[in-house]
Amino acid sequence: MQFFKALGLASAMALAAFGAQADTNLKLAHAAPETDLQQNLSLFFKEQVEARTGGSVTVTIFPQGQLGNDAAMIDGARSGIIDIAMSGLNNFTGLVPEAGAFELPFMFPSRALAYKVLDGEVGQGVSDQFSQFGLHVLGYPENGYRNMTNNRGPIRTPDDVAGLNMRVNNSKALNDMFLALGANPTQLPVAELYTALETGVVDAQDHPIGIVLSFKFNEVQKYLSLTQHAYSALALVMNENKFNSLTAEEQKVVTDVAAEAIAMQRDLAQEKEAEMIAELEAEGMEVNSDVDAAAFQAVVKPVWDTFIANNGDAVVNAIAATQE
Repeated sequence: MQFFKALGLASAMALAAFGAQADTNLKLAHAAPETDLQQNLSLFFKEQVEARTGGSVTVTIFPQGQLGNDAAMIDGARSGIIDIAMSGLNNFTGLVPEAGAFELPFMFPSRALAYKVLDGEVGQGVSDQFSQFGLHVLGYPENGYRNMTNNRGPIRTPDDVAGLNMRVNNSKALNDMFLALGANPTQLPVAELYTALETGVVDAQDHPIGIVLSFKFNEVQKYLSLTQHAYSALALVMNENKFNSLTAEEQKVVTDVAAEAIAMQRDLAQEKEAEMIAELEAEGMEVNSDVDAAAFQAVVKPVWDTFIANNGDAVVNAIAATQE
């Protein structure tokens, strides 16, 4: 009996702090399958926000592009049709070009440095620029290091990339990188990529390990080369008006839970990477890690020069200073 009294008191206190009914529902959308770690993050976010607000804020998750592709989700978050969207940071560089610095090839030699930059003053400075587009950045989850897959053979040197019909995302830096390597880059939404690989529209692509597995690209790609040529972050953004409409207590819960969810998802990504590579090998992919990173870095150096010429060197220098 005492337990139920205590439970009732706790519930009453939660309701008093956050309101007597669930009057705010947040629609959270992402493009990844439910087997992806983006869904793990989303479920953690939902459970914890609802628990810590006593139900005054609820979250409905829309995975696998149910509310549209990345561009549509970002537009939806800006307009308020979607409350929270999670998408590759590259998809925001049209709005905030300086965010493209984080996508430059071989920018981050370690995850630790990437996290330090994204979670620190440099990342916050870029995040602040999103507000002019109606977006509040909740943080930068992990997409991971990008690696190349193809159907021609293992990639060990830049010459092995030449001539590949390479699917690329809308990151200018990555487009420029594959052009420098002699590939034929073709922009395609990730939702169309499996079919494009299956039908031979493209014969190669680059993504972090988790995406290769969750989208089942191993079914239509033979070789996985651990080039780790760029670190890719996701951006978890919220409609700014919606965020501002929450009470101060609710805003703190959303902010705190987002940070915890991102930390959890990053940890899972690192813990499971070797396991995911082993699973891809078990399902028939040939995996190689003997990549001449120095040769790749030498070829793609002009990509940095082009970015700096177009966007200035402030963010690039700030990242370098963080590393020192």
